Amino acid sequence: MLDLEVVPERSLGNEQWEFILGMPFYQTVNILKRQDRVIKAVQIRYSNTQPLQMDLVVSLSQDGIKLIFDPVCQRLKIIEVFCMNKVKLKYCGVHFNSLQVQPTIEQIDQSFGATRPGVYNSEKQLFVLNFRGLSFDFPIESKFEPRYAHGLGSLQFPNGSSPVVARMCIYSGNSLSDTKSPPLPITCFHGDCFVDCVEVLRDYNSTKGLKFILVTEGNGSSKLLDTRKKTVDRIVRFSDSCQDVISALGCPSKVFYKSEDKMMIHSPDAHRRVKSRCSDYFYNYFTMGVDILFDANTHVVKKFILHTNYPGHYNFNMYYRCEFKIPIHIDKPELETGLSEEEPLIITAYSKWDKVQKYLLKPEQRPVILTRSSSTNTSNPFGSTLCYGVHDMIFETMQNHHIASITLYQPSNVSSPTNDIPMC
Repeated sequence: MLDLEVVPERSLGNEQWEFILGMPFYQTVNILKRQDRVIKAVQIRYSNTQPLQMDLVVSLSQDGIKLIFDPVCQRLKIIEVFCMNKVKLKYCGVHFNSLQVQPTIEQIDQSFGATRPGVYNSEKQLFVLNFRGLSFDFPIESKFEPRYAHGLGSLQFPNGSSPVVARMCIYSGNSLSDTKSPPLPITCFHGDCFVDCVEVLRDYNSTKGLKFILVTEGNGSSKLLDTRKKTVDRIVRFSDSCQDVISALGCPSKVFYKSEDKMMIHSPDAHRRVKSRCSDYFYNYFTMGVDILFDANTHVVKKFILHTNYPGHYNFNMYYRCEFKIPIHIDKPELETGLSEEEPLIITAYSKWDKVQKYLLKPEQRPVILTRSSSTNTSNPFGSTLCYGVHDMIFETMQNHHIASITLYQPSNVSSPTNDIPMC
């Protein structure tokens, strides 16, 4: 049985690990992977059709814990303990819930002190006791509600019994119903850089490079103060060297060498091309949601890939979501688009392909089907995706019309742009 410390409005954990409000989904899953010997029953729930409207939920059914993530920013929003008898809980080092200690009204009052009067939900027959960043649900029959005039402790129950907590929630702010995921805590940086925004630099619908607005861990002495966060701007362009990229963005999370091009058949004169002894390679920046492809011979930037990290995609949870903005000038009349001549269409990680494709594609254009069955895993349970070419970009789209990734390349490249969608 897990023995965890409760920190209101912040976290639930122990000396080895903790779930922190604002923690990215990726880091939470990594904790669960490392603790697989003690946390064994894990289910992930999400909406295939509405991934931005429905919360992303990780349920630890064996331990009675539910982790609720904001579907847009994919950071931890609520920590819920829904089965109190499956976990030990303590506050300031003292247990208020264990095999020996029941989380009764008196125990909660003793452990957490005085609070504001609670709220009774007659429909659910629950009494909710609220602290800042923490709430407790007590199941109380409606027949006891009228007697609640002098506080929950004044209620009289049969045989001298006292209601026991049915659910506990940790969240940010004063209201569980209005809570939002807090910003990324400084304790979750671990020396990495995260992206606030990636602006795609384009000139006459030709991509020149990327402008990264990065959030990093600045200098300071306290690990608990978000004043240590620092924002910096960096630009990476096509033909920049790998040294230029490392100087701008730091070392990549991983270097991935291409071993095969399963999309080669879509390249012009593919049968005439001589296989190179060298291999192009990617710099994978997982916390930025970006891959950068380098030419094997010249070692300069050849392509960029931006990832949206939607659940239900093959690469889900490999990358953080890249918050990109791509300006595209279109030739449609103003009445059709609602945009002026000077105003570009902005594509973001939240744009849906079925809403924007009519402005970007010609009626005769057909997609390339990407199955990813050629990757290291021999099967893909998430199904195939479709790749559409627009200007110097490849849009990879999912069955729910969300954009899974966007590849940016230079049209002068001889190879087919879909060759370089990572199969890792």
